[in-house]
Amino acid sequence: MQRMFWPAWMGVLAMLLPASSSTPGEEFRRLPLAEYRDKMEAAWLGQMAGVGWGGPTEFHAQGRILREDEIPAWRPDMINQFHQDDIYVEMTFLRTLEQYGWDVSQRQAGIDFANSRYPLWHANRNGRDNLRSGIAPPDSGHPQFNRHADDIDYQIEADFSGIISPGMPNAVIALGEKFGRLMNYGDGLYGGQFVGGMYAEAFFESDPARLVEAGLRCIPAQSQYAECIRDVLAWWRASPDDWQAVWKKINDKYHLNPDYRRASCSKGDFNIDAKLNGAYIVMGLLYGRRDIDRTIIISTRCGQDSDCNPSNAAGILFATLGVSKVPERFTSALNRETVFSHTEYNFDRLIQVCERLAKDAVVRQGGRIERDADGNEVLLIPLAEPKPGPLEQCWEPGPIAGSRYTDEERAKILYPPGER
Repeated sequence: MQRMFWPAWMGVLAMLLPASSSTPGEEFRRLPLAEYRDKMEAAWLGQMAGVGWGGPTEFHAQGRILREDEIPAWRPDMINQFHQDDIYVEMTFLRTLEQYGWDVSQRQAGIDFANSRYPLWHANRNGRDNLRSGIAPPDSGHPQFNRHADDIDYQIEADFSGIISPGMPNAVIALGEKFGRLMNYGDGLYGGQFVGGMYAEAFFESDPARLVEAGLRCIPAQSQYAECIRDVLAWWRASPDDWQAVWKKINDKYHLNPDYRRASCSKGDFNIDAKLNGAYIVMGLLYGRRDIDRTIIISTRCGQDSDCNPSNAAGILFATLGVSKVPERFTSALNRETVFSHTEYNFDRLIQVCERLAKDAVVRQGGRIERDADGNEVLLIPLAEPKPGPLEQCWEPGPIAGSRYTDEERAKILYPPGER
């Protein structure tokens, strides 16, 4: 018999299930649908630009700064990243939402992820193997079953959560509870909620420090992840013109100090811990000063997962700009027809699905869609204070949920553990 369990995080997840209703006097932020579409499309382009530019350097620098001559020159065709796991894995989650709606169960999300056929590593691979062996979420991402639970994986994939939740941090948090727990826990989960929170705010805010602070409000303040990001903000304010000095502070505390690698899957130079790589996203945003090239190059030169980190940073930055303000060298060669590997989406269909999901989210979160004097749709999004879940730590995890798939559910999982 499946054990019944109602951990505190499920209260966060439940925020997405019923549609919310607004209250008298509630404040709203207005986002014309055309502006949302412009920024949303740019967010995807930013991810593609960051991973395309940083891709040749991935893990070439472990515990060191990449030299300038190790960074390739940008070419417009680099935008066409249709075979990058940094891009297509999160589209599995979008597809689940497209097919089943925002009320989709976490168990169904796990079945869909279990049936993905792309190669995976670290928390993603371990989580998917758990799902295929019958360990249902949230246990598939629990440290008892997943030794990679503090790794970067959901952080890489969480862009979608903010892209379809403009100005709605609690929708981002809840999407993390639903999809991030398929493979992550603790700081590994918080990294994705942090990134998603920055994306959600990027539709209304362009200042990098304020974006970082918005992301921080989406995760527990007592977590090591939040401590790391607060440190980067403080060190940046103390040394606004010397990113390499701040990189050394990050490396000393969050790479070389074992107290901040208690759940790392590797203790050597290779470090795929979410918080260290999250710091490198923030480095690009803060020291990039809203310049695209500088943002991507600094995030890349920080090293470690140096294609994923600039992808997150550039996606957030591009979202603040919108396609209309992105230089032509990042848009001119885009192939809008090619389908992303392992997905149902070419670029245009991706944009259409995100727009529909975002409009659904606005209504579910207590907002509404109106038309302006010219008949154009405008999203009215209620202001809401983020409500992060309770603190969890991979090195001192809470109890498992005892979640297992039923025989009927397991019959829907098509592949055994370890098979691509």
